[in-house]
Amino acid sequence: MTQPEVSLADIRAAQRRIAGSVLRTPVLESPSLDETTGARLYFKCESLQPVGAFKLRGASNAIEARTSEQLRAGVVTHSSGNHGAAVAYAARRRNLSARIVMPRNASAAKLAAVRSLGAQVLLCEPTLAAREAMAAQVASQSGALFIHPYDDPYVIAGQGTIALELLEQVPQLEWLLCPVGGGGLASGLGVAVKALRPDIHLIAVEPAAADDAQRSFAAGALAPAAAAHTIADGLRATLSARTFELIREHFDAIVTVDEAAIVRAMRALWQNLRIIVEASSAVPFAAVLERSIDVQGAHVGIVLTGGNVDLDALPW
Repeated sequence: MTQPEVSLADIRAAQRRIAGSVLRTPVLESPSLDETTGARLYFKCESLQPVGAFKLRGASNAIEARTSEQLRAGVVTHSSGNHGAAVAYAARRRNLSARIVMPRNASAAKLAAVRSLGAQVLLCEPTLAAREAMAAQVASQSGALFIHPYDDPYVIAGQGTIALELLEQVPQLEWLLCPVGGGGLASGLGVAVKALRPDIHLIAVEPAAADDAQRSFAAGALAPAAAAHTIADGLRATLSARTFELIREHFDAIVTVDEAAIVRAMRALWQNLRIIVEASSAVPFAAVLERSIDVQGAHVGIVLTGGNVDLDALPW
């Protein structure tokens, strides 16, 4: 795979590679939410993966694609939570050591999840620069393989397997919405969907308080990231050059939603689907609920990316 390219063939290879490691997640529907929004909604429940998030797909592919020699010193990554848990889980399946650099302000639930999977958690200051620096230092000193949370072709290909499943489960799909932070998920979905169904409208959604992707998309060049103060902690990452190019090539638009809308959407999903979803998962549904896009009468897929929530700190 060459930068920034990830192909449909890469995604199909990833699907075969990780078949024994991830779930083929269900698609839920809600007549009440359909009535509220005026669209037919199909929720792809990646929150039901063994680690509670879609990140397991990319992490599993990135590890399973490597040789034993490449992995002899284990793996290292940085993460706000879900990618770290995914790397820890995939590493444990291959009896590898895993070191996860996490910000000090990470969700208590996500810190506990990573530790419960046997990984070593290394805390750092809550900035991307601090996370990257500590992970690079660990990789240099230990020889561990660094697995980037999103700027990695194997990770992107793994996330793209969601689209292969969803298009089989809902062949009548007309729109697909996903959240965007670092862009690994959106990149993988974009490659798969536009290769198989170029007629589908692809929309990425992010918090208005962390809008670097929208600003970059509008400008046609990577925009500088500002401090992201959003409840959607999984979306505080910024696009890389690779993910930006893939998103710009395949997506139709990027829209934003405010914090109050995210909370309303999160609560509506809990009440109507009767499953736990985290704030980052609720972001694309918030765009439908707030009518930020016009999907009236359409068949709309929404990726529910994760369900790892600190139940002692709910936003309502």
